[in-house]
Amino acid sequence: CLKNVLIFWYIGALGARVICDNIPGLVNKQRQLCQRHPDLMQSISEGAKEWIKECQHQFRYHRWNCSTLDRDHTVFGRVMLRSSREAAFVYAISSAGVVYAITRACSQGELKICHCDDLKRGRERDDKGYFDWGGCSDNINFGIKFAKAFVDAREKMVKDARALMNLHNNRCGRMAVKRFMKLECKCHGVSGSCSLRTCWLAMSDFRRTGDYLRKKYNTAIEVTMNQDGTGFMVADKDFQGTTKNELVYVENSPDYCNRDRMAGSLGTAGRVCNKSSRGTDGCEVMCCGRGYDTMRIKRVTKCECKFRWCCAVECKDCEEVVDVHTCKPHKRPDWLDIT
Repeated sequence: CLKNVLIFWYIGALGARVICDNIPGLVNKQRQLCQRHPDLMQSISEGAKEWIKECQHQFRYHRWNCSTLDRDHTVFGRVMLRSSREAAFVYAISSAGVVYAITRACSQGELKICHCDDLKRGRERDDKGYFDWGGCSDNINFGIKFAKAFVDAREKMVKDARALMNLHNNRCGRMAVKRFMKLECKCHGVSGSCSLRTCWLAMSDFRRTGDYLRKKYNTAIEVTMNQDGTGFMVADKDFQGTTKNELVYVENSPDYCNRDRMAGSLGTAGRVCNKSSRGTDGCEVMCCGRGYDTMRIKRVTKCECKFRWCCAVECKDCEEVVDVHTCKPHKRPDWLDIT
């Protein structure tokens, strides 16, 4: 994934050359793009926060919950060293995040190198009738082009199974954003009738991209490198479909039950679980059969809300007692306590 992407915050303050030369993990092409377009790097910084937040939302009820590690330039730690489903998702969502952030910055006039998509001109027709292109269509093609050049630069320096996997998943992430472009229109005419419409293309909320890639994570396909090293093939010989729009991975994931520094697993000890759920957020699954502790806490919530004319809502503070369940820690083998 993007190395130390949050450090791009400081480019504007300290100068592009100083910062770009000292960001760990950047290859020469990325460093050149960084120095040439510091304003784009700041947009990537903003986008990084967004896709990390989205990743954590998508996996909030899972053993691996997209946890970030402080003072670790890889953001997610050693878990990214394994060519797993999780790595596939992170590469895809981060690539999508770069596309989304740059495209949005273009439309908002924050970048010198790009602006609205000026190819959307003239008159077209949809299922509601004719409309005129106008407004500011999001320049998704520029966002995809720059994201491809920047994010893929590292992977193109090597030709192994992991690099091919990363390039494939990067593309899936970029295309996911484009998949959810939508037509937005403004009506003109008498009393707001839609006899005349001005329309433009806009990106959907990033949550749609996150939801889509989360589903692709569930159906990700295991692959192996082909003999001549130019591509990969599906591990399941009975597979009949295409991998073009699917996430791919090379190695199986650890179970993430226990803390394992080598695997990058933080374990699930202390994680909150749902006692009544049979899903991934349930105590049986989340705690990996270790059991859970229950703590009774008092919680203050707003209740008995009433609307007062005009125009306020008044609520009471109500106190309730709730049970919070957290996973027990992994039990040490008895022989480790023998001195």
